[in-house]
Amino acid sequence: MLALDEPTADVVRRIFAEYLDGNGDRAIANLLNRDGIPCPSAHRPDQNRHRLADGWQGSSVRAILDNPRYTGYAIFGRWTKQETLLDPEDVAAGHVVRFKRATPDRIVRSREQAHPAIVSVETFTQVQLLRRSKSAGGLKTARKAERGARKTARSYLLRGLVRCGICGRKMQGATIRKGAYYRCTSRTMAPGSLKLEDHPKTVNLREGVVVEALSGWLHELFHPDNRDRTAAALLGSDGNQAGGGALDAVRNRLADAEARLQRYQAAIAAGVEPEALVDPINQAQAERATAKAQIESLPAGTSVSTAEVYARIDQLGDVCGTLADGTTAGLSRLYRALNLELRYEPKELAVYATTSPVVDSACVRGGT
Repeated sequence: MLALDEPTADVVRRIFAEYLDGNGDRAIANLLNRDGIPCPSAHRPDQNRHRLADGWQGSSVRAILDNPRYTGYAIFGRWTKQETLLDPEDVAAGHVVRFKRATPDRIVRSREQAHPAIVSVETFTQVQLLRRSKSAGGLKTARKAERGARKTARSYLLRGLVRCGICGRKMQGATIRKGAYYRCTSRTMAPGSLKLEDHPKTVNLREGVVVEALSGWLHELFHPDNRDRTAAALLGSDGNQAGGGALDAVRNRLADAEARLQRYQAAIAAGVEPEALVDPINQAQAERATAKAQIESLPAGTSVSTAEVYARIDQLGDVCGTLADGTTAGLSRLYRALNLELRYEPKELAVYATTSPVVDSACVRGGT
């Protein structure tokens, strides 16, 4: 049984979210210390008498990110005990016991969840693949991550969430007249594509219009007064349709990742330096592996119970408070927790929003 109380579970979720936002182990530790969040040894001193309650360290963040038990499954055999001679030339001096990480083939996972999950298997897998890609990039890549996420002139809140309804590609962030927009241009499409006939030269979507409408929809959906009504609506929906929608969304992400990998390979064949594409290729490979893991883990045609619906709503925390604060980090974490996906239909001047695992949908209309 994983002995973690609710505040600690929130901290664990934040650590995983911060890492996926681009922060390294030490950068996350600095953020937690800055916000006054007690470290594990300070939070539970009775269980950590051998440790100093001196704040978060990169090693404690790393231990949490590498621990698969937060997915709810029981894990056995992660460490192996080895006895080593204190002095190889003096056997009588005795042995010392040391623990080393076991090889993957020695680790065993329970078939069913042994305790409530704090992070999903998909999130844990995505983090592990990202860590692996950073370590493959060498010390220079790791140091960039430790200093924190890359600074940009503007933070696009809906980056990676908006797709063009005409061609299906992700729309790219752009600054137009000092405002945040998302843009899809026909000139970046493959020559001879059938979508070129219907695609305007440029499709623009203003971020502020979408975020304002999203906030209103989510506030009404997850307001405490509407909690029972939202849960009833979710229970009244067809479980098979919900599962099919989630599967389609994951398949779209898989197809997008594979398409990017093909473009990168074509670019290398055309003469682009491979070193310049290491990070994009690693990211695309990580997204492809995560999507494949999600497809394998999605249940086929299973309905959701009342308790599961309420549990999924509760896992989101204070949604209305997050919307009221309006901070980029808070809204970004909320959108990720909802697995928010947006599709912009320029002919209709409408954005279709879909959320999962709390499955619901809406249409946000308005000019660009």
